[in-house]
Amino acid sequence: MKISLGEDDLISYISNQLDCFFPDNKPVKAGVKQSINMAIARLEYCFKHVSYKTYCDEDNTYYNHLRSDHNISLLWFLANSVWRETGNDNLASKLYYLNKALHGFDCMYDTKLPDIFLIFHGVGTMLGKATYSDFFVALQGCTVGSNKGNYPVIGKGVSLTANSSIIGNSSIGDRVNIGTRAIVFEKNITSDTSVFINAAGAIEDKKSSTPYAQQCFNVDLKKY
Repeated sequence: MKISLGEDDLISYISNQLDCFFPDNKPVKAGVKQSINMAIARLEYCFKHVSYKTYCDEDNTYYNHLRSDHNISLLWFLANSVWRETGNDNLASKLYYLNKALHGFDCMYDTKLPDIFLIFHGVGTMLGKATYSDFFVALQGCTVGSNKGNYPVIGKGVSLTANSSIIGNSSIGDRVNIGTRAIVFEKNITSDTSVFINAAGAIEDKKSSTPYAQQCFNVDLKKY
């Protein structure tokens, strides 16, 4: 993976940000260093499935610390890796909070995001502790949340476009598109369906031939 900063510089960069935002004099650099290779490996595996050339081409995958969408994913993978590999809740919490402060992206470090996902313009997006599958896409202002303690179960190749939501005890099939501002609340959606707000302002769904997420990934989602 081609990284815009060397590994030592990236470790210092993230550690300095943490110290700036959370000046509690608790050391962070050693913890970042311990988990950064795991996070980068997971980021590389994720990005190699993305179709956009700023993420991946025929020869390489790329991480640029000045691309906010790249950074959303790295910070989430790093927070989750710290929590999984070391149990350092203090550092994982800081990384989660840093991602929220920098990008407005709210996804706890112990949420089980899939191995392959893409967050676009993630400001205002909150991903709760649902069951997620690979090739998940979320744009800005999206919510995946619970109702009375029940979370959605989300299939492969599902996309949430701007300001859309999936809430509560909902089962979402594969390759489902949730259109702009549409809310799926306590409802099951079958595979290969688009959910949208119709001209009358009501939520409607219909079968769709091509998932929105297909444009985001370099694999045939109908084979997964």
